[in-house]
Parts: sequence; C-alpha cells; structure tokens
Amino acid sequence: MMSGESQGAAPAIGGLDRLLLDAKLAVPRPRPGSVSRAGLIAMARASQCRVVGVTASAGYGKSTLLAQWARAEDRRVVWVSLDRFDDDPAVLLSVLATAYARVSPTEADLLADMRSPGVSPLGRAAPRLASVLRTSPAPFVLLLDDLHELRSSACHDVLGVVISGIPSGSQLVATSRSEQPHLPRLRTSADAIDLGARELALDATGAEQIFAAVDVEISPELAAAVTERTEGWPAGLYLAAAIARDSPGQAMAVSGEDRYVADYLYRESLSQLSERTQTFLRRTAVLDQLHAPLCDALLGGTGSQQQLRDIEATNSFLVPLDRGRSWFRYHALFREFLLGELRRVEPEVVIKLHLRAADWFESHGSQVLALEHLLNTFERDRCVRLVTELVLPTYSAGQISTVQRWLSALGDAAISAYPPLAVLAGWVASLAGRTTEAQRWAAIVEAASFDLVPADGTASFDSARAMLRTVMCAAGPEQMMVDANFAVAQEPPWSAWRDTALLLSAHAQLLAGGVDQACALFADASAAGTALGNTDTIIDGESELALVAMDRGQWAMAADHVDRALATIDEHRMQDYAASVIAFAEAARLAVHRGDLNEADRQLTKAMRARPSCTFALPFLAVRGRLQLAKVYWITGDATTARHLLREIDDILLHRPALGALVDEVSDFRGIVTSSPQAGAAGVSPLTPAELRLLPYLQTHLTIGEIGQRLFVTRNTVSSEVASIYRKLGVSSRNAAVQQATAIGLLGG
Repeated sequence: MMSGESQGAAPAIGGLDRLLLDAKLAVPRPRPGSVSRAGLIAMARASQCRVVGVTASAGYGKSTLLAQWARAEDRRVVWVSLDRFDDDPAVLLSVLATAYARVSPTEADLLADMRSPGVSPLGRAAPRLASVLRTSPAPFVLLLDDLHELRSSACHDVLGVVISGIPSGSQLVATSRSEQPHLPRLRTSADAIDLGARELALDATGAEQIFAAVDVEISPELAAAVTERTEGWPAGLYLAAAIARDSPGQAMAVSGEDRYVADYLYRESLSQLSERTQTFLRRTAVLDQLHAPLCDALLGGTGSQQQLRDIEATNSFLVPLDRGRSWFRYHALFREFLLGELRRVEPEVVIKLHLRAADWFESHGSQVLALEHLLNTFERDRCVRLVTELVLPTYSAGQISTVQRWLSALGDAAISAYPPLAVLAGWVASLAGRTTEAQRWAAIVEAASFDLVPADGTASFDSARAMLRTVMCAAGPEQMMVDANFAVAQEPPWSAWRDTALLLSAHAQLLAGGVDQACALFADASAAGTALGNTDTIIDGESELALVAMDRGQWAMAADHVDRALATIDEHRMQDYAASVIAFAEAARLAVHRGDLNEADRQLTKAMRARPSCTFALPFLAVRGRLQLAKVYWITGDATTARHLLREIDDILLHRPALGALVDEVSDFRGIVTSSPQAGAAGVSPLTPAELRLLPYLQTHLTIGEIGQRLFVTRNTVSSEVASIYRKLGVSSRNAAVQQATAIGLLGG
C-alpha cells in the first residue's frame, strides 16, 4: 500500500556495499607474530559444548583467537564480523543467513526469508533460520566477532532463538567485551563454556613471542617482569614490545590494563611516529572502515594507500578486512584512543571529516553510510532528505528498527519541519500497528504545509497527505473519497505512488457502495503495482477482486485472483503483512467451496496469525479482513471464533465508526450470528492479537517481567496472557506452547 515497499532489497546492496559485506563475512588472516591460542581452541572444541563465549575487555586478543580457530577447523566455517549497523534484528538475521548460505549452497533462498516488512523477525525469521541450522547436513562452526555491538534487546532475543538451532556437533563461538546474555542459562545446563580474561591472559612465553615478532631481544627474566606488570594483557604486551623497539629500555613503562594506562601507552606509541602519520591516524579514526580512496577524500590529498601499507607493516592495530588488503579497520581500543586524541587535538575538524566521508559514500552509491556520517553533523536538512529517500527501501527490507533509529536521531522537530517525512513516519507507524504514534504523526501532517516537490516521489505534499488521511480514514468515507480522488488526479501515470492512489480510491468506492467502480480501480491498481514492483498493492487488489468475484458466484475468476495474491505473498515473504489477511481469508473461503477443509484450516491459521498488524490505523483492512474471517469460521461451524472476531471489529469501530457500507455488512452478519442456534455454542476462543504478539517471546528464556518490558505492559498482564495462551493451546508449559504453536502454524516459517 505504501509505494516502494516492495521494490526490492535494502538500499545500496550493489558495488561498494557488496564489498563491505564480503569483508564482514571473510575470515581475517591472523596477524603475523600472534601468539598461538591452539590450546584454548582445542579445549573449547573438545568440550562439545554448543556455545562458546569469549568475553573480555578490549585488547585481550579475542578476534585473533577467533581467526586462529577458523584456520584450525575441519568443519564448515561461518564467519561474521558484527558492527554497529547490525543492531537491528532484521539486519542481524539477514547477515547470519547470508553467511550460512555461503557455506551451504542449498540454502540460497534463505536470505529472502529474513528480509521483508511482512516477516516477523522473532516469530518467523529467527525460527526459520534456527530450523535450517538444526537440520544442517554437515557440522559447522558459527564465529561471531564483536557481539557487544548488538545493544538492542530485540537482537539478543532473535539471537537466542537462532542459538537454539545449533545442533550437536556444531558450535557457535562469540566474542564480546561485555557479558553475553545467552551464556548464564546455557552454563547451568552445561551447554556452554566461557573463556574470560584469566584464560586469555598471556604468560612469559607469550611475551617472548611478541617481542621476538618485532625483533626485540628480551631475557626470560624481563619477559616475566613485563608479563607481571601487564597482568598478561595482550595489548599491553604488544605496546610494550612496540615501545621497546622504538625506545630501547622502556618496556617496563607498561603496567596494568587500566584504560588511562592504555591511553598513555598509545600516546607513547604514537609519539614515535611522524606528525603526518599521527594526523592520518587521528583523522581517519572517524571511519568505521578504511579504504585508500576514501582516506584520500577525507584528508583532501593523496598517498593514503602507502600510508596504510606502512602502518600495517609497523603497527599491529590496523586490521585488514579483505583478502586483497584494500579495506581495513583500526583495532577497537586503538580507534577509541585516536578519536579521543582527535577531539583533544583538533576538535574543529571532526564535523568536516564526517561531511567529507558522507560526500564520498554518497558519490559511491552508499546513501546509508553517507547518512550515518551525516548524523554526526549539524546538517539536518541533508539528513532529512536522505532519510526521506531511504525510508521506503529500508522498510521494505524489514529493517524497521533502523528506520526508527534514524527517525529518533533526527527528532520530531526536524521531521515536522519537513512534512513529507512526517507523512512517511505516519505510514510506517500505521503499517507497523503503532496506533498512538500513527495518530500523532497524522495530526502533525494535518497541520503542516509544504509547497516544494517532496523527496519521497509523490507529486505533491498535498497528495501525500491525502493518501495518508485516506488510509487512516479518520473522517469517514466521504472525506476518504475526496482525498483518494484528489490523489489519483495528482499522481500521474509515471508516478511511483500511482498504484497507491488507485488502490485507496478503490477502497473508498467500496465503502461508498460502488462495487463495480471499485473493481475497475482494484484491477488498475494491481496492474500499476505490477509495473512498479509494489507487491502489497498486488496482494490487496487481487484479494479484493477475489472477494467480489466470490460474492457474485464467479468462482473460477476468484480462484485466479486468489492464486495471484498467494503467489505474490509467498514470493516476497509477506505472510505477516496487513494486506495478506484478506488474501488468506479468501483462500480459505475458496477451499471451503471446494470442500477442502484441511486447506481452509491452513489458510485461516495464516490469516489469524497475520491479523495483529491490522489495527484501527488501517481500519477498512482491519474490519474487512476480520469480517471475511468470521464468515468463513461461521460456515465451518466455529461460532466461537466468529463471535470473537465480531468483538474485535467492535473494538476497531469504537475508534473508526464511520466506515460506510462496511458497517452495514458487519451489522448484517451480526444479525445472522445472533439469530442462529449456533450463537450459543461454546468453544475455545482464538489467540487474541495481544496474545499473538506475546507468543514469539515464549521461545526465548526471558522472564515474565522481561517480556512485559519488551511489550510495554505490566507483569500481571503478561502472566494473564500466558495463562490464556496455555489454556487455548491445551498445554501447561512454555516449551509445550511453542511446540503446539509451531505445529499448528502460529510460530515459525
């Protein structure tokens, strides 16, 4: 329904971004002179624990251990270097799926199951990935570096589900600076081991190897002394060796792991370098990844390629990211120090550097990375423009958390100052079922004015506002018709929003009782959606055409429309999307007509599972979908579910009472239900939308209170809903609830 939703993948997945993704998934080469961790690796592998945590503060050689582990493996190796941009459950699952598919070619389609706004990360995508891992034809080791980059609870929730799929004989190994949330529970079941600072600390023999690697002679006694002073901290020993190389006799200046000491040591190391190199290091520290042409653009000069080669040859804190050694990153601790130095020595250049980086990334087709740098500047107008351009494709890839992060970083004031972006924020909130937020943005849009050409692809702001107003239908069908017709007149045939305008006009006609006019518009909208690649328009249009055809007894025609809607849902993984509810309901109705009650039940389950996304923010979809479901349940003899759906419709009509002919249809059906002997029949009610939203969390090991925090409800509410889920599913435990929900199609892929 929102133009551009289904026009493909996340933004900028070609060229440059493909190279960066390849670098994230490539096993790095162990650094020359690295101390062997073969003993630790052998012990962890022999433990047969499914999960290994490597947890220690910066500088303990966690990444080096992981790289050595990868080289020692005879199992399939799946490597992922995590970064701050992976802190989105859809992004995380996509990266993990991509990495696994590279070592298991039979899972080439796995990525598509992770990326769609119509796929619940916790309820569908994570269980799907866990299932694939669980049935892996060969053992593997999944190596996750820098797990601490995942700060959101949503990411750790989906990761917990993925971890449950690690089979016996395979292992997940994750490095982190901070406690790994999944480890405490796994430790108690002897299913995990944790390597910490004590295990990672080096002894005097390790110190001797480090000094030998930089051609510095050291006696066993001095090696033992330096090791004692550094407490075996690998980064401290590397620094001590570097200082001893450049300033003979100063190795004992090192002591402890204290961060202030680390800064001192880095400053000592930095002081040995030329001013030009120091400037290069400080200024390029604003980059998450370093590349010679990018560094040249950042510094306004040339020679970065040679600088990177020289630094790599003499400094152990530059890490190559690809086999061709064209992309690098600084060791995290060193980068933090360099950024501190940059802010201390030349704070006035920080914003300028981010702007230059943004210019380079945007000119090389990576708007996302350009935006991430711009968010560190005061250029809010440019940020707003980029976010406006990126919202739709990013949302289409299911990366809703990333969209929310961008909007939050901009702030309401900046968004309100550019009304076209406020419209998009309203669309995203409506489609995600966040009703309070949707109404807030709608009110802001209603009060706004904007005369320029919007950056969202609409013909005008007035047209964009009219479409948002239409889909929310807060002022009734008459105003909806006015707004929809205005949008159709505004959006020309070549507009990326033409299909949305036509679709909304069709819904307005349907609410006004103009069924024939609506059918013509639904057909036009579906054709336009096909031309534009907007799959939600196809699903919605074809489903409504199927509904009308069935009402008229045109079952063959209806079957064609249902088949096209279902094929589009399957191809683009739109199973949990609002527009899919009616498609599944009509597929169930068609199956009943054909006498295939098993197929009808399967389609009804899909529809009921998807309905939480249908709220009063999308009132005509929410009511029509539930009404069609209620009718199918009624004719299959499930009066309890039919009555329950009528109650849900009543709740929606409290917020949106003016829905024209649709209200009359509800009233007519209610009359049938209340006057029938079936009305008094008792049965088990279906899971409510609130219970369906809670259900995926039963796969996790979160407490009742923690689930409440995730869903922003009280502990008592969660307890009541869990008890209700158990009763309706006929189970008495979380594991049984998950198994039963998966068996009947309410969880998993």
